[in-house]
Amino acid sequence: MSFPLVSIAIYNSVVFGVFSNIQRLISQQHYGNPHHPPALVDLALASMVAGAFSVGIGGPVELVKIRLQMQTQTFLAANLNLKHRATDFAVQTAYRGPIHCVGTILQQKGLAGLYRGSVAMLLRDVPGYCFYFIPYTFLCEWITPDKCLSPSPFSVWMAGGIAGAISWGTATPMDVVKSRLQADGVYLNKYRGVIDCISQSYQNEGLKVFFRGFTVNAVRGFPMSAAMFLGYELSLRALRDQAETNP
Repeated sequence: MSFPLVSIAIYNSVVFGVFSNIQRLISQQHYGNPHHPPALVDLALASMVAGAFSVGIGGPVELVKIRLQMQTQTFLAANLNLKHRATDFAVQTAYRGPIHCVGTILQQKGLAGLYRGSVAMLLRDVPGYCFYFIPYTFLCEWITPDKCLSPSPFSVWMAGGIAGAISWGTATPMDVVKSRLQADGVYLNKYRGVIDCISQSYQNEGLKVFFRGFTVNAVRGFPMSAAMFLGYELSLRALRDQAETNP
């Protein structure tokens, strides 16, 4: 988890920064006011751009995380053809840590190797962030009383949590495909691409395979996104207050 922890701040800064700036740019171009309330189409476009940008940073991060977490299981599948965990023998892992993992991938596959599964991640994140920012915006407006100029921390927390649960729940099928593609390739290459992964997964395990982890994703999405949106909004308010105090 060291690699995701180090990179999570940069990743979220890029995603929220791209979304906010694209949204303001669209409002400026369409309405002549960067602070004009965005329409649904404006939010969707800003969300899709943010989702596309997220792959640039998030792709390698998730690849390294999944490779480190799954390397033992992929070894067993490749060499022993076992479906269950074996506990009576030792397995030589492929990577000693995140730095060694990145170096090995670059040496064997080049820079393109760090972006294995990026197409599936793009198909996950572009619609996923639409189901992330759009519900948050409308829920925040709906929960906030009409007399309030800005949403309360509770409104932000609740709207962010619900948006996170919706986003991660709907992203589960493509998240399964992305994770399988990224875990693939440590010891063998089982899938040729997104379509092949979907086809093999469906033929071997049926439609239910694409909804594995749905509950975990939805439950995880609430507190994670609630805290993220709350931290984002409170940080913006603190920066605005400081700018007004010290122009």
